[in-house]
Amino acid sequence: MKPFLLLQSRPEDEAAENEYEGFLRAAGLEPAHLDRIRMDAAPLPPFDLDAYSGVIIGGSPFNSGDPEDSKSAVQRRVEAELQPVLDEIVERDFPFLGACYGIGTLGVHQGGLIDRTYGEPVGAVPVTVTDDGARDPLLAGLPETFDAFVGHKEACTVLPPSATLLATTPGCPVQMFRVKTNLYATQFHPELDHDGIITRIRVYQHAGYFPPEEIDDLIARVVLADVTESTKVLRNFVARYAR
Repeated sequence: MKPFLLLQSRPEDEAAENEYEGFLRAAGLEPAHLDRIRMDAAPLPPFDLDAYSGVIIGGSPFNSGDPEDSKSAVQRRVEAELQPVLDEIVERDFPFLGACYGIGTLGVHQGGLIDRTYGEPVGAVPVTVTDDGARDPLLAGLPETFDAFVGHKEACTVLPPSATLLATTPGCPVQMFRVKTNLYATQFHPELDHDGIITRIRVYQHAGYFPPEEIDDLIARVVLADVTESTKVLRNFVARYAR
């Protein structure tokens, strides 16, 4: 089997390692089947899409919709390097799954509006599958409504004209969409379990996602959530595209 490729842009080593491990667990992959590139750490090396079964973009403290002059040099480099990658992925309709920051990158690339209108606090939210989502293979086997972890300052306010809405929440209308046949993006985190969300909460305690003094109460709430259904999105992605 060809591996999948995870493109990461988390500058915090603990969060990046935890994210990689989370994708392995949730997708049911062995390390040999999930390569990764830390885009935050160094310029993106050349790679051949045909060496991979699919591409995944994880989350990030970066915000795609922020003004250019407010972005760090690293973020501007990462986004510039992602542009030709997404150009090829979209042109070829190559299997792709973007989670959180990944929905921002694909959303911007496809002409959607990404801004801070529909940010959601850290926690579990009820995700509702649309009629189109109910017919989509990545949501096969999931109930009409399932819980998933979120925590984001920005979201997709206007769906790209090329996209089909697959899932929504009361506080964030665009939780998942598809472009063409094989390009997917989720605002929620299908890779996160309890250990994963707790690590993120601790790493980003002072990053503006929640009042830092509320960390203990927040952790006490998230451990009560059952988000096991959301991981099926990753399992379905791997099952559909592994080759």
